Amino acid sequence: MSQQQMQGQPMIILGEDAQRMKDKSAQEHNISAARAVAESVRSTLGPKGMDKMLVTSLGDIVVTNDGVTILEEMDIDNPTAEMIVEVAETQEDEAGDGTTTAVAIAGELLKNAEEFDMAAKQAREEVDDITIDVDKDDDEVFRKIAQTSMTGKGAEQHKDKLSQLVVDAAKAVTVEADDGSTIVDLAFVKVETQTGKGAGESELLEGAVIDKDPVHEEMPTEVDDARFLLVDEPLELNETEADAQVSVTDPDQIQDFIEQEERELREMVDRIVDLGANVVLCQKGIDDMVQHYLAKEGILAVKRVKLSDVEFVREVVGADVVSDLDSATEDVLGRGSVRRDENEELFYVEGNVPSSHGVTLLLRGSTEHVVDELERGVEDSLDVVGSAMSTGSALPGGGAPEVEVAQRLREYADSVSGREQLAVEAFADALDVVPRVLAENAGIDSIDTLVDLRAAHSEGEKRAGLNVFTGDIEDTFEAGVIDTPGAKSQALTSASEAANLVLKIDDIISAGDLSTEGEEEEGGGAGGMGGMGGGMGGMM
Repeated sequence: MSQQQMQGQPMIILGEDAQRMKDKSAQEHNISAARAVAESVRSTLGPKGMDKMLVTSLGDIVVTNDGVTILEEMDIDNPTAEMIVEVAETQEDEAGDGTTTAVAIAGELLKNAEEFDMAAKQAREEVDDITIDVDKDDDEVFRKIAQTSMTGKGAEQHKDKLSQLVVDAAKAVTVEADDGSTIVDLAFVKVETQTGKGAGESELLEGAVIDKDPVHEEMPTEVDDARFLLVDEPLELNETEADAQVSVTDPDQIQDFIEQEERELREMVDRIVDLGANVVLCQKGIDDMVQHYLAKEGILAVKRVKLSDVEFVREVVGADVVSDLDSATEDVLGRGSVRRDENEELFYVEGNVPSSHGVTLLLRGSTEHVVDELERGVEDSLDVVGSAMSTGSALPGGGAPEVEVAQRLREYADSVSGREQLAVEAFADALDVVPRVLAENAGIDSIDTLVDLRAAHSEGEKRAGLNVFTGDIEDTFEAGVIDTPGAKSQALTSASEAANLVLKIDDIISAGDLSTEGEEEEGGGAGGMGGMGGGMGGMM
């Protein structure tokens, strides 16, 4: 041991149950795990992609085509594979769509053992160069972008109706910044779901929607000049933290106690009346006596309102959320109107303040599974449409950008010397996975498709992509298959960074059995190498 220390070699002491992989074995293990994840979702890519049915340990079922949802629901017990899941999550957070593309490219990049930073940077520059400028008032292009995002997902069947709703929603929350740029503030778009009707009956509503009933049947259900009070404290008497016993010697004492409680509750209502509020939305409970007094004052009140609804209504009507009713002033009230739809059992809240531009996209479907998948597809579409409206840019879909960028990278590789040239060429080859998988999932010969696409792009047809329904190579932008540069650039960035991260790992040390001394568990340690690799086996 001392000799090893004298020679300057690192000394690593591991427990008896610990396991270790080094050098090429570690890299091969990581690449296999990461590529297994990529393979699990690549069959969902494109309009002809298949759905996945995921069953949880509790028996809950999720049927979806959404890449990030599939990866989040899968039981992955491998740190490297989880890095690929993070690629999908980052893509979803930053671009809203293109998760399967990002994961597929990352998996393909892992076939190669070179650094891809230079190639990724050049690829992003090429994406910017082939970007198509779009008129920010061209609703038709934005509708096509929304439809492209929905295609292959549960929302596709009603994409004509839903894509128009998405465009209308994005336009409703579009504002102009001080520097003249356009900002699509999607924080002001609330997506709500409702079962029992067809998806074709989905609608876009001004303001917010609250799926609650008034707390008292004598309360008004429609208020034109509404002054909203948003409360996140219970409108009830505070209960003592400790139990107490009270000795009563006179029946009048009981009556005095009851009257005291009523006075405190009445004072609470008087405080609301003095503020000038005529609509109360409470995040917590409301005492029965308070409900009675509020109804007598002609004030509409709703209790147990979801936090997300309270926060959205706050933005719509320009109100502040009150935590202490005694210290509240009239300035905390919001302005707007509220009406009740008895058939739908919903309250519609609209604001009339200058900063109010919130809308609610109410998605309807026959079952919970249907509306959940609709919601995933619509939210992806909102993100990409919002990005396109903000930047005024778009790209043809159907694999056209990937083939064009790959061709330009191969030309660029000729100007690069050394091993970097190989990395650039390998990056270009990895991009071909997108049109190849699109063809495979559509039952079309992927080799012939790739050859035809490369030939078209060599002849200057930058927008040439695959029509997965006919197998033809065509101008996908004109055909209405339109993507966004933001989604493509983010996919390139996430995929290359994940591949580099995995390839830089050459040593994997797994802790042994973490149970107390003398105890043994079946199957080995919780963090053993078998657990790391076995998790993927069980998942697949």
